[in-house]
Amino acid sequence: MTSTTLPETVRLAAATAHDKKAFDIVVLDLRARGAFTDHFVLCSGRSTRQVKAIVDGITERLREEGRRPSLVEGYDHAEWVLIDCFDVVIHVFTDETRRFYDLERLWGSAERIEYPFGEAAHG
Repeated sequence: MTSTTLPETVRLAAATAHDKKAFDIVVLDLRARGAFTDHFVLCSGRSTRQVKAIVDGITERLREEGRRPSLVEGYDHAEWVLIDCFDVVIHVFTDETRRFYDLERLWGSAERIEYPFGEAAHG
């Protein structure tokens, strides 16, 4: 899978996270898993302040493009913030929280796409 085949919401979220200095940006393609959503975008910030800045940047960019998230959950604590865009769910973590919950392992059979987008690896 390449960036041209990824939904626009995925590409906008990943690019904006990168612009806000997020690290470890990964997309999980869940379509073959019959999951409740098509894609996860996962990324990490170095502090809760940075997590909030990443979330603010992503939600602002999505709104500019006419895509309003249905839910933003966890913003107050900012250790794991979930942005629900229906067919795409964006997860922004502190590094410690991301390692603790390890969604990449939980959804290990999903196709894993690293940012910047290029070669895909299977989990």
